[in-house]
Amino acid sequence: MSKLVTIYGGSGFVGRYIARRMAKEGWRVRVAVRRPNEAMFVKPYGTVGQVEPVFCNIRDDDSVRSVMTGSDAVVNCVGILSENGRNSFDAVQHEGAERIARIATAQGVGRLVHISAIGADANSDSDYARSKALGEAGVLAHFPGAVILRPSVIFGSEDQFFNKFARMTRLGPVLAIVGGDTKFQSIYVDDVAKAAVKGALGKAAAGIYELGGPKVTTLRQLMDLMLETIHRRRLILNLPFGVGSVIGGILGAAQAVTLGLFNNTILTRDQVRNLRKDNVVSDGAKGLADLGIKPIAPEAVLSDYLWVYRPSGQFAEIMDSAKNLKT
Repeated sequence: MSKLVTIYGGSGFVGRYIARRMAKEGWRVRVAVRRPNEAMFVKPYGTVGQVEPVFCNIRDDDSVRSVMTGSDAVVNCVGILSENGRNSFDAVQHEGAERIARIATAQGVGRLVHISAIGADANSDSDYARSKALGEAGVLAHFPGAVILRPSVIFGSEDQFFNKFARMTRLGPVLAIVGGDTKFQSIYVDDVAKAAVKGALGKAAAGIYELGGPKVTTLRQLMDLMLETIHRRRLILNLPFGVGSVIGGILGAAQAVTLGLFNNTILTRDQVRNLRKDNVVSDGAKGLADLGIKPIAPEAVLSDYLWVYRPSGQFAEIMDSAKNLKT
């Protein structure tokens, strides 16, 4: 019988790419998610019955244990960018990660891959970064042989980065950002998936890997690239961190007042704290090269999915070509 991997958050942005690759490797894939009926799109990643979405709440021991039973490998992709209700940073990224590692050891799982983030720091002012670091510590305390991946900002068709800013360009002639000079080493989602699969297959040594793309760029430069890709001109307004914090506070208050009906995915105070620090691979850190993976640059991928934000949409290239025709 083929081996089984349980992927927590396996229908999410990164998880779906890992699930697809593990299925291609011939593994049975158990996709553990909060809403299995919204994750049915993963089933065609493999043959009939090879990829199955199942219910799991990583805040509950019994739930985590039940979907892990019989697994040869476990991958934890669960993470949040902002808090909402009981899904706090600590509950999801610290306690949830530690719970998965603890139960994996108890069940004798052979390999564990944990997706963290560059900037994880137990002493950080950011709750996000702090919870990521505590999650890593919890994983290593219970499963010392784990492979921990720390990607920089991840891009790809379903990302919440380029897609978000591209949507914002439809609102007016000004694109407001915070931390325009902050440096990033953006990485393609499938490169992260390749690294996770190597960990799950036992082809990566235990330890922490920082994953970044081929270039270091500022947030402003990434926005310039996005605007060029979608054929739009916008004035990029780099807001001071203090102004960004105020805006994040107002949006956070709106979420609290509406009891979560308004889910703030625009900007939070915690994200502003994170934007004060560069998000690049540390000197001397193990990375993609150690895994034998050559990273893909954003320029090679962005037009494949950002074309929907162009003024002429799918006809943009035809329109541009028509301009060169002589009358």
